[in-house]
Amino acid sequence: MRGRWELPGGKNEPGEDFAAAAVRELEEETSLKAGPAGARVRAVLMDSVDGMPRVTAAVQVTAFTGEPVVTEPRLIRRWEWHEPADLPCLTRPLFTPSAHVLDTVWPGLLPGLPPVHRYPVTRY
Repeated sequence: MRGRWELPGGKNEPGEDFAAAAVRELEEETSLKAGPAGARVRAVLMDSVDGMPRVTAAVQVTAFTGEPVVTEPRLIRRWEWHEPADLPCLTRPLFTPSAHVLDTVWPGLLPGLPPVHRYPVTRY
């Protein structure tokens, strides 16, 4: 979203699960390569924008290779790494779904987030 910090993300392809979509989108948007075994679905989040429901899968990628590259310059200006403790102090706001994903991994790190329904995912 223009003028905001955002995590890599996108939509699932038909028949694609959340972890596979996260791995694919990560590579498409950054050139970073990860395997589905290293992608953990932590929660499914539901909120709404202007009355329209929105579903976000919070997927944590635990291992990857490569260096980030801007592959979609019309959408993304640059990729940056930040320490989790620095995220509340960014000069631009976080895209709300990205903030909710980060809050799933590091609860309480980002105060004042809008409401979200969080459905934790448990692996058997």
